Amino acid sequence: MTQATHPYVGLWVTADGHIRHELLPDGRYDEARGGRTHADRGSYRVSGSHIDYVDDTGFTADGDFVEDDVLHHAGMVLTRKTR
Repeated sequence: MTQATHPYVGLWVTADGHIRHELLPDGRYDEARGGRTHADRGSYRVSGSHIDYVDDTGFTADGDFVEDDVLHHAGMVLTRKTR
């Protein structure tokens, strides 16, 4: 499965809307925090229900999709946001 066709492409947000991860179809992500857009950017790779992130500075993180619409990442719970 390519990054462009995995089922998790899209926008993921915390319940308070403070953290927003946009998983782009080209294998890149863009994170916003509060009013700060583009707070963190980098690449990601999805394998099954696991996601690995590498930001543009080389920092790594990971997470797991526990349901189709729930992502656990770095102690946060993000849900899919439809536009």
